[in-house]
Amino acid sequence: MNELKTFKELEYTRPNFEELKSFYESLNERVRAAKTYEEVKACILEEEKYSSHVNTMCVIVSIRHTVDTSDEFYEKEDEYINQTIPEVMPQMQAFNMALLASPFKKDIDAEYGEQFLRAVKLGADSFSEKNIPLMQEESELTNRYQKLTASCKIEFDGGEHNLYGIMKYFSDPDREVRKAAAKKYAEFFEKNDKELGEIFDRLVKIRHQMGLNMGFKNFIPLGYMQQGRMDYDEKDVAAFRQQVKDELVPFCAKLYEAQAKRIGVEKVRFYDEQLIFPDGNAVPIGDAAHLVSQAQKMYHDMSKETGEFIDFMIEHELMDLENKPNKAATGYMTSLGDYKAPFVYSCFNGTTGDVDVLTHEMGHAFAGYMAMRTQPLQALWSEPTDIAEIHSMSMEQFAYPYAELFFGDKAEQYRTQHLQEALTFVPFGVAVDEFQHIVYENPDMTPAERTAAWRELEKKYMPWRDYGEDNEFFNRGGWWYHKLHIYHYPFYYINYTLTTMGAMEFKKKQAEDKAACWQDYMTLCKLGGSLGYLDTLKAANLANPFKAGGVKRAISYAIEILNEKI
Repeated sequence: MNELKTFKELEYTRPNFEELKSFYESLNERVRAAKTYEEVKACILEEEKYSSHVNTMCVIVSIRHTVDTSDEFYEKEDEYINQTIPEVMPQMQAFNMALLASPFKKDIDAEYGEQFLRAVKLGADSFSEKNIPLMQEESELTNRYQKLTASCKIEFDGGEHNLYGIMKYFSDPDREVRKAAAKKYAEFFEKNDKELGEIFDRLVKIRHQMGLNMGFKNFIPLGYMQQGRMDYDEKDVAAFRQQVKDELVPFCAKLYEAQAKRIGVEKVRFYDEQLIFPDGNAVPIGDAAHLVSQAQKMYHDMSKETGEFIDFMIEHELMDLENKPNKAATGYMTSLGDYKAPFVYSCFNGTTGDVDVLTHEMGHAFAGYMAMRTQPLQALWSEPTDIAEIHSMSMEQFAYPYAELFFGDKAEQYRTQHLQEALTFVPFGVAVDEFQHIVYENPDMTPAERTAAWRELEKKYMPWRDYGEDNEFFNRGGWWYHKLHIYHYPFYYINYTLTTMGAMEFKKKQAEDKAACWQDYMTLCKLGGSLGYLDTLKAANLANPFKAGGVKRAISYAIEILNEKI
């Protein structure tokens, strides 16, 4: 592992993609000519080392570009990389095909587990050279969306705010302030309605053609493959969405009825949804540096491993958390493979979301940190996102006993608020998923038809959603424009809802047997991507969320807690 100082000190060197092509061509010949398993293994390890360095350079660029989307150097480097990587994928895929054709596959399975080659095959099966120019255009469009939303400048309350900044007013105790902030937020998307609609329309057309090029009737099967799904299909996901509608939507409606009474309004409108308590929600105490220091205390108390992890993150400055102009409006965790180092990015805005970053994204980071130090191959460090989000959402729950560190005497308010939001999020999450199924099944829909379809899904899964009479844009279905995942990561969003079930299971386990709960969680983190979805759940003693009654069982303990609160 290379020596790591701090992230800002890392040097960036543009990857030599011509050299990369030659490297893979040579490696492929060696794999195909190999007479022993040891020769094949040597090629696997060489590929890991080489690709790790290339990926690390690409990640450095991506981080620095999102930190400041106006930085021309990293904008151009990011564009270059995203345009060039698809062009070298044939050589990289040829290496995968060589492994799959190797007479030593059983030896590879014996040493690294069957999931390694299963994932390699999935990657090969989801790639076509016909899609290279489409992938390049897709990248241009997603960057265009990201830059457009990052450029947002909203004049409000005597200052200038980006999208993250204005959202803090959504939970202001003054209803008129909330309403005005929501209107300003909507105005940004309405102003850019034409461009946002055109960007997504082109993305849908591109992805549809990708699916056709793979021999599918539309993009959906390819979208599932790109998410690493091998254990379940569209029918399973549709059945899960129906469980959410039947079991959770009615309870969420009950929560909002209780909230209306609590905050003193006749009916919770869109701009009221985030105000849980009449005197204001719990807000973090202190600035970003203080919150990080409190997180350090929490993680040291939580376990030896989490203590070592947070010290590593702080020592090497592997977080960029404060909101700044031209900073991309998103949050994520990524990895610097050469250094076995996670990196966490966010835009703090003075709300509970800041603390959620220090639990959610840091939950991702901790899982990555453990897998990097447990799994023998980088290819096994990362799990599909339907598992990854369990790490993060469970860590949010594990942080509840430490809420006083961040919120002082409003800690209990935070716990109530956070748990309510964890459940009321799920209907929105499944609506996003069904929306994507609709638009990719019907690629010729117009932008107006898509927004109308979204509004119908809101009525189905969020029947309480009321934008008020003077928010015409969101009333006709424009709310989905704000969700980056819909543009960037098709079919990702259902993972947040599936993994909420796992997080709620861990919440109950923690209350019943804290030591056993933590052992299961550590198992989950260390497994990385070494097992398939259902096998990973089984190894961590988690239930299959697709089975009948799965949603009801998973959320029962959380509902019991919230029923006591209301």
